[in-house]
Amino acid sequence: MDFLSINFLAVFVSALAAFALGSVWYSPLMFGKGWQKAVGLTDDDIKDSNMPLTFGLSFVLIFIAGLGIAMFQQGHDNAESSLLGGLSHGIFIGIFFVATSYGVNMLYQRKSFKLWAIDAGYQITLFGIMGAIIGVW
Repeated sequence: MDFLSINFLAVFVSALAAFALGSVWYSPLMFGKGWQKAVGLTDDDIKDSNMPLTFGLSFVLIFIAGLGIAMFQQGHDNAESSLLGGLSHGIFIGIFFVATSYGVNMLYQRKSFKLWAIDAGYQITLFGIMGAIIGVW
């Protein structure tokens, strides 16, 4: 694994894209209200939180995930380093690692299938987008 050959600009742009996706995914236009209800948060809970800290740390974690995707893709054939190759790697990671891990946690936490579907769907989509961006770059 050659850490120095990672395209950090691609990782950064993929993290920005994933962050933008989250702002739409968890907005009232899509799944925001359903997610909020499924987690048991009120509007006041959200208003009282430190959103700059939450957004900042979220971006850092998404960036680290992007580094992981870049390292994962680095270990594969260069023929797979493309939009579709990256997309398939990202979706693979999203489904087989992230969504299943979320599912196990939510089973033990007694959370709803709806919450799992919203969160896992976001993760699968964001990993697919990040993988595609990193793969094409």
